[in-house]
Amino acid sequence: MSDAGTLYVVATPIGNLEDMTPRALRILSEADLIAAEDTRHSGKLLRHFGIGTKTEAIHEHNERSQVPRLVEILKGGKSIAFITDAGTPLVSDPGFLLVRAARQAGIRVVPVPGACAAIAALSAAGLPSDRFVFEGFPPAKSAARRAVFEKLREDGRTLIFYESPHRILESLKDMSEVFGGAREAVLARELTKQFETLHAGTLVELLAWVGRDTNQQLGEFVILIHGVPRVEQEAMDEEAGRVLRILLDELPVSQAAALAARITGLKKNLLYDYALGIKQEP
Repeated sequence: MSDAGTLYVVATPIGNLEDMTPRALRILSEADLIAAEDTRHSGKLLRHFGIGTKTEAIHEHNERSQVPRLVEILKGGKSIAFITDAGTPLVSDPGFLLVRAARQAGIRVVPVPGACAAIAALSAAGLPSDRFVFEGFPPAKSAARRAVFEKLREDGRTLIFYESPHRILESLKDMSEVFGGAREAVLARELTKQFETLHAGTLVELLAWVGRDTNQQLGEFVILIHGVPRVEQEAMDEEAGRVLRILLDELPVSQAAALAARITGLKKNLLYDYALGIKQEP
């Protein structure tokens, strides 16, 4: 497949046009075809930068039918640049089927990195960034949404969600109830745009803040939630175990765990589980 063309996956700005990279501009200008999620939306961006490359639409409703034809174009030696409305394609955007089909056909797929709302929000949130998980948009209906949150409730990684303006209050309410209102979180809104906002607080505080100000209910949202602290950070040490064993000689498990928590500063639940293990020892 040495004569085949190349599929470029090109990131575009999420708001501020100064975030368009020189490389992205060159690729879009030199490509034989630009496959765009919305040709009307992307047309404004291309005209702004004086790019006249032919465009065709590929979106969630026609991607499956368009992919075979685009792959044939690539096989014929033409290059295609794929862009979505904003940010990095395939991140809560169309493109997976095209990229997968191109790779399966032995066609070279080249990422042209740039803006991504999830990563931009994480970089400025002040939450742990060594381990995180991107969950995209939660389900629209509350029951399904809460079920997703329940599965992530004990996850130790920073959780990243996108949300739309007409569901932001409902999602924050469900998050507060499932993850706990005291869970630390950050709400990032309209990143790189004129009314960009990053607001930190607990989930219940964020819910109240957004609820009080209708302006904060507009735009595009990234919600970041602090993960559950790693259990090993509160691992039992030798002294805590010694204290617990002494108390268990005189007190029931629950009382011994509660008193040991006061003495050691460790969590009662952790000590309670440890106490149960001691009681089961031969």
